[in-house]
Amino acid sequence: MSNWYQIDAQEVLQQLGSDLSLGLSTAEVSRRQQQHGCNELIEQELRSPWQILWEQVTATLVIILIVAAIASGVLGDYKDALGIIAIVVLIAVLGFSQEYQAQKAIATLKKLSLPNVKVLRNGRWKEISARELVPGDIIQLDAEDIVPADCRVLESVGLRVQETTLTGVSEPTDKQPQTLSQAGLPLSDRHNMVYMGTVVTYGQGQAVVTETGMKTEMGRVASMVQAVEAEPTPLQKRLDELGRGLAIASLGLVAVILVLGMLRGEDWKIMLLTAITLVVAALPEGLPAVVTIALALGARQMLKRRALIRNLPAVETLGSVTVICSGKTGTLTENRMTVTVLDVAGQRIDLTTRMRACVGEKSQDRPFLLCQPPAVSLLLASSTLCNNALLEPDRDEPRYLRAVGDPTEGALVMAAAQQGLWKADLEHLIPRVAEVPYDCRRQRMTTIHKFPSIPSRIPCALETIWHWSEKIGGISYIVFTKGTVNNILDVCSHIWINGQAKPLTEIWHRHICVTHSQLAENGLRVMGAAFRPLQSVNEWEEVEQDLIFIGMVGMNDPARPEVRDAVLTCKRAGIRPVMITGDHPLTARFIAREVGIATDNQIITSEELSQLSVEELRCTLNDTSVYARVSSQHKFEIVQTLQQQGHIVAMTGDGINDAPALKGSDIGVAMGIRGTDVAKEAADMVLLDDNFATLVAAVKEGRVIYDNIRKFIKYLLSSNVGELLVMLLAPFLGMPLPLLPLQILWINLTTDGLPALALGVEPAERDTMNRPPYPPNENIFARGMGRDIIWIGILMGCVSLGTGFLYWKIGSPAWQTVIFTTLTLSQMGNALAVRSNRDSLFTIGLLSNKALLASVALTLVLQIAVVYVPFFQKLFNTLPLSALDLVICLAVSSLVFWCVELEKWLLRRSNSDSKLHLVAETSEEKDMQVCNRVPTSPRLRLCNSSKPSYRASSLRLHLRLKASGYRRK
Repeated sequence: MSNWYQIDAQEVLQQLGSDLSLGLSTAEVSRRQQQHGCNELIEQELRSPWQILWEQVTATLVIILIVAAIASGVLGDYKDALGIIAIVVLIAVLGFSQEYQAQKAIATLKKLSLPNVKVLRNGRWKEISARELVPGDIIQLDAEDIVPADCRVLESVGLRVQETTLTGVSEPTDKQPQTLSQAGLPLSDRHNMVYMGTVVTYGQGQAVVTETGMKTEMGRVASMVQAVEAEPTPLQKRLDELGRGLAIASLGLVAVILVLGMLRGEDWKIMLLTAITLVVAALPEGLPAVVTIALALGARQMLKRRALIRNLPAVETLGSVTVICSGKTGTLTENRMTVTVLDVAGQRIDLTTRMRACVGEKSQDRPFLLCQPPAVSLLLASSTLCNNALLEPDRDEPRYLRAVGDPTEGALVMAAAQQGLWKADLEHLIPRVAEVPYDCRRQRMTTIHKFPSIPSRIPCALETIWHWSEKIGGISYIVFTKGTVNNILDVCSHIWINGQAKPLTEIWHRHICVTHSQLAENGLRVMGAAFRPLQSVNEWEEVEQDLIFIGMVGMNDPARPEVRDAVLTCKRAGIRPVMITGDHPLTARFIAREVGIATDNQIITSEELSQLSVEELRCTLNDTSVYARVSSQHKFEIVQTLQQQGHIVAMTGDGINDAPALKGSDIGVAMGIRGTDVAKEAADMVLLDDNFATLVAAVKEGRVIYDNIRKFIKYLLSSNVGELLVMLLAPFLGMPLPLLPLQILWINLTTDGLPALALGVEPAERDTMNRPPYPPNENIFARGMGRDIIWIGILMGCVSLGTGFLYWKIGSPAWQTVIFTTLTLSQMGNALAVRSNRDSLFTIGLLSNKALLASVALTLVLQIAVVYVPFFQKLFNTLPLSALDLVICLAVSSLVFWCVELEKWLLRRSNSDSKLHLVAETSEEKDMQVCNRVPTSPRLRLCNSSKPSYRASSLRLHLRLKASGYRRK
């Protein structure tokens, strides 16, 4: 039942068969536990080690390798079989260890366990595990309690609940027992309900449990998550396509060779062994291993940047992302309320404050606000005294303080402390003697304090009140009230101006309301503060009347300072950042404009989304980057619609309400600090520092990894084409078998092993984050890579075979060793040349990838050992080469390196006539692109390089100045 909020509290108790004064009996609890089960979520079972291992060995390329190993073993070629099996084992071990360790790491990140709860049973209050709750139980809720189940509020004394994990609303919600008549209210507006997993931040109350376990709102979201099936990543799709292509090509090659051999009358066993040898030459045995190692190294690199990868292929998926859908609280912002504006009559002060004040930190200068008009200090002092939050040393950093209590009250106490107004000192001088607690009807809190009778004990912030009170007959007690501005104004008759209480005229009332509206439109939460002097205890009965209005305090959850640069990096990289939050539209718009996600005022709420058709939603997504008050269902629909438009979507989230969208996106990114267990289980990656900038850094790492994967695929396949060409063309020249199977396997293990692996750690190219992401449906051989593989392979094969053919023609017995050595050395030149797609090796530097340099040197040493060490000569059937022969092999093989460098030089020269600069897009250009925008294209304008680039430079300067807060006078 989902409409408990529409039913009167007494009727709810009747329907649940419960009693407000007695609760449930023991017998009834037992019966309901059998009917409803335990109050816990049924989690999806973790993958067993065998399941993880099975996924590693059933990839298309790995299956091909296994088949080749079996065929080699059946034909008696045990060396090849054992070599291929060793590679398969390496692939399985690497992939298994990474994903198994990530799964274990997620288990250690779980923080939310079922709490204990105070429950009324048999007329007595007792504390039990929340796991034992049943519908109908009456529970007690106090500050800092975790709500153990979905409940209907029965009594409330200032009860406030933080529901960010469920609704996305950053501010605590007031709870009251009154019935709500409107149907279909979103969860954030059901003020008489509390939900499992949310946290009580203030006050206390009683509630009756309405739903438990998987029937709660948290359980409903968990069910949605478990129903979403994970899609394969772009890399997995590309590698599967590559594997299928290689499998078809291998089978075709075997069939052609068998048919030709049988037609020539050759022994079918010999021809089958030859065919298997050619398949071994054609297959990049090291490719799956190198891909897995590259992804594992990338995952380790991301972990150093505080990003934990749960699913190994997700490392590369990050590089293909075209849209990042991010939450607001904690990801774009610092997840802490901070006082930013103080407004008193006639003056407003903008603050940039730190949330944490250093313990014992002494400054020689007077605090800034104490140099301002006295009313400013009075405003902070009153907000601190009328406050239940406390300051205590931070557990992680004892030198610093943290606020304990309601986030809003904590921000007020912290702001005052930073200006030298410590709450403990103020309460010692002006002790609290009474309190009227906050409730959602009044939306105010009032405290009464004893005013010092000795002038020397009066705090400096209250000196103006003392001077003024002397003129009106003295003061014994003082009342401080804070709350929403409108409700404070309702009980005020005067306003504090220049140390005097002046009548609150209509003009001042209108001025305050206009200022309040301006602050609220800037995304600030605004509170008002007032005071009233009392001369005796007899005046305590009606303290909330005839108050003197002091001023307003504006606060917000500030944007992280590094986020703006991260957003600019996204846009420069052709990635569109989108904010999807459950928070208030005005707050969302302010933060979106501050960090650069949106430049206009266009914002869509969940209510407006529900009224859009599918086609209207698609058009809206093209033009709108900020979505507020969004439900979990609409988040999921936004992600799905973006995917249908061809986008690769990364979705961040921390709450239960984010889990379906996290699971349905191409890469779900959960928060490690604030994230719930449900969100972490649904995600592919966990940000250990909850920072948007960390996600952008991970995107860059993903792009680098995909670029490197393409580089070593290009290197491996071009090398294998060269080997295959040598084996195929030699018979047509009348030559014997040019390479033995073991020699081919040696080449594949040495040249395709360490150098290819070293290419996997190649540093980022200079334009990695200055280009749009590649289309997700792009073929692995796109952008000329297939062409390069073919011509480089042909060149490599012709150079090696041609050199060996000349030696064979003159009768040199070492002709086969010459082919073997030339082919190996030419592949080393190829490895050095393909390090960059555009830049010369001499530009990027030999030492910029020391691992590749070392692997090339090691491969050369091993090859020389194979040629000159007697043991290896017998094993590989090689003969020692003379110094001249070795120099000839080295010189001829270097042709491959110089030809690849020449191609890159020609490419740079052809592109030197025009350069791409990221420039500001005018409104006219934006209007033109709305209807025919390519999803993965950045908004770029082609600028002629003959013109000065001052426009792009001035834009970057402007953005830096704007980000730093500079304003032109």
